[in-house]
Amino acid sequence: MRGSNYVAAAFRKPDGGIEIKTEELEGIYRSGIAKIVFLRGLIMLWDALSLGTQYLTLSANFQTGEDEKIEGASFVLTMLLSVGIAIAVFFLAPAAVASWVGTWLHWQSILSNLFEGLIRLALLILYLYLIGKMSDIARVFAYHGAEHKTINAFEAGVPLTPIEVKKCSLYHPRCGTGFLLIVVVMSVLVYSLLGKPPLLLLLLSRLALLPVIIMLAYEYMRWTSNHLDVPFVRALAWPNMALQRLTTRQPDGSIIEVAINAFNAMYTLEKPANPS
Repeated sequence: MRGSNYVAAAFRKPDGGIEIKTEELEGIYRSGIAKIVFLRGLIMLWDALSLGTQYLTLSANFQTGEDEKIEGASFVLTMLLSVGIAIAVFFLAPAAVASWVGTWLHWQSILSNLFEGLIRLALLILYLYLIGKMSDIARVFAYHGAEHKTINAFEAGVPLTPIEVKKCSLYHPRCGTGFLLIVVVMSVLVYSLLGKPPLLLLLLSRLALLPVIIMLAYEYMRWTSNHLDVPFVRALAWPNMALQRLTTRQPDGSIIEVAINAFNAMYTLEKPANPS
C-alpha cells in the first residue's frame, strides 16, 4: 500500500504470522517532478516497476527464509531487461507485423495503426490470461483483489474488518491493469498522427513516443477516477474495470487480513503528514 509519503507492505509468514515492513518515500517521490502534470505519469511507472520488483522479492524471501536482494547493478539490469522485453513484445513486434501486413494489403496508415493496436491489445489480454492460470500468480492476483477491496472500503467509509471488506468491489478505477489498457488505446491515437513511415523510423517512433503515451494515459486515468460521479465518465472507465477481471481474484479472509494490515500501517504513518 503506497501513500503520498510512505509505503507499507504486509507479508503472511509460513508460521501464520503477519510481518509488516514500512518505508518512507524519498528522492524522486519528494521532488517537484512528482507534482508536475504529465511528468508524474513517468513517476507512476517507475513506482510500479521498482517498488513492485523489490516487494515481490521481499515477499518471496519471507516464504523461503532467504535474504536475497535485488539492488545496485543487478537491480538496474533486471529492470532494463524486463522493460526491454516488454517493449519488444508489446510495442515493437506489433508495429513490425502491422507494417508488413499493411504494406502487403496496401492499407492506409490509419488502418495499419488500428491493426497494430488490436495486436497489442490481443497480446496483453492473452498474456494476462495465461499467467493467471499459474497457481502462484493466481494467488498474487488474489492479494491484488484484496488490495482493491480494502481501498474501496476505506474510500466508502466501511469498517476495515475482513467481513466488511470482503463485501466491497474487487475493482478500482486507479488500477494499473486499467492503465495498461489506456496505454494501448492512447498508442493508437498518438501513432496515427505519424502516418506510415518506413519500418526503421516507425520502430524508432514507437520508442521515442512511449513516454508521451504513458504521461497522457496517466492523466486520463486520474481524470476518469476523479469524475466517476458523471455517467459518461463511468462509461469511459468501464473497459478499464472490466480488464481487471484478468488480474484480480476473490481473496479469502486471511488474504484480506494481510491487505488491511498493510493499509493500516501506511495510513498510520500518513496521518501526521495529512491530519485532515
